Amino acid sequence: MTKPLTYKGYSARIEYDDDDGIFFGRVAGIADGVGFHADNVGDLRAAFREAVDDYLETCERIGKQPQRAYSGKMMFRVTPETHRKAALAAELEGKSLNQWAEEALQKAAE
Repeated sequence: MTKPLTYKGYSARIEYDDDDGIFFGRVAGIADGVGFHADNVGDLRAAFREAVDDYLETCERIGKQPQRAYSGKMMFRVTPETHRKAALAAELEGKSLNQWAEEALQKAAE
């Protein structure tokens, strides 16, 4: 699947179960298990929206803060050689290392 379902800032990963003849999905990027299923694409979209709405309503009802989109801050370690190469590549393109890394990650994630 190249284009995930999205709704209210949430996205879902979709799979197909040929044995049961259904599409099923799970809201991505949150630890809470929010899943849904349907036997056709139109109903799948509706089930996804309903699952997100239900998740948000349940969080509100129980006083829990729903998990949201990522903060945009990432911290990870690389080898000194990779760090050197990335910093050099960024400098040669006239960009900060953050700008360069964001573009590289964005391309890799597409």
